[in-house]
Parts: sequence; structure tokens; C-alpha cells
Amino acid sequence: MSPWCRAVVPCLVLACAGLRDGVYVDGSTRFRIGALPPSWRQLRVSGNDVAFFSADHRNTLAVNATCVDHDDPPLDVLTRHLLMGFTERETLTQTLEPLDGREALRTHLRARLDGVAVELILVVLKKDGCVYDFTWVGRTSGQEQVFEQVLANFHAGAAS
Repeated sequence: MSPWCRAVVPCLVLACAGLRDGVYVDGSTRFRIGALPPSWRQLRVSGNDVAFFSADHRNTLAVNATCVDHDDPPLDVLTRHLLMGFTERETLTQTLEPLDGREALRTHLRARLDGVAVELILVVLKKDGCVYDFTWVGRTSGQEQVFEQVLANFHAGAAS
């Protein structure tokens, strides 16, 4: 694993338990993200997270579901929680957009993690008592299409 990946991956609280055919199921937590290209390798498991790394493009993407003990903070507060550990943050855009029938906050920024420059796209959604975080981290922009595919295929709850 590259030094960059070793620096970025631990901050994402990675997991993959319960993901089969693009559908994540763990107890009452259930969501669909669709299939990813074979160049994206699924990372280790922990909690209600699923994460992938593309060695071809040195990008990481993750989806997290938190359905208990999250109170009800606003989307911007949830986004700031995802940025812990990142320094020299520069927000490029921040917009509200529809995702799976709800309003989600999308933030595109540049930052540093342990001195390494990265680009991030964060999308935070609250739906049906759960908070869903979508994270794309890369060294350069232009390879976000798989992340956009995950967002387009996302459906909370029933896997149909």
C-alpha cells in the first residue's frame, strides 16, 4: 500500500461487511450503492462503512451509515466532523442537492492530511433516522466519476 493510502485510509473508518452485489445489509441498516469497476478494491471492515481504493488513480471512496446515537445535528456540522485531521482546508464549493429524495450537503475542497495534499468531495444526507456520509479522497481531480456513480445508485432502506 502506498504511503498516501496509509495516511488517508485510517481516517475514513473503513469497512465492507455485509456488502454483496452493491447492496449493504447489516441488521436494520440497509442501502444500495451499486457495483464498482473491478479496479476499485474493497477495504477492510468495521461498523456500518464500506470503502474502496483505486490503485490505478490513487483515490479512495467511502460510504458510512450511522443510524443510532447521532442526535440530529445540521448537515454542515456533520460535514465538519468528517474533516477532523485535515489541515489547510480550502472549500471550493458547498451546495445543497437532492439525493435519494432528500436534501444533501455536498462540499468540494482541498486540504492536507499529514502534509499530503488531497482533494475531497463530501456528501452528507439525513434520511429515515440515519446519517449517510459519502467521501471521495484523491490526489488530483478528474477521477470522480465512480463516486458520482455511487451517489446516482444510492438508495437507503430497501435494496430493491
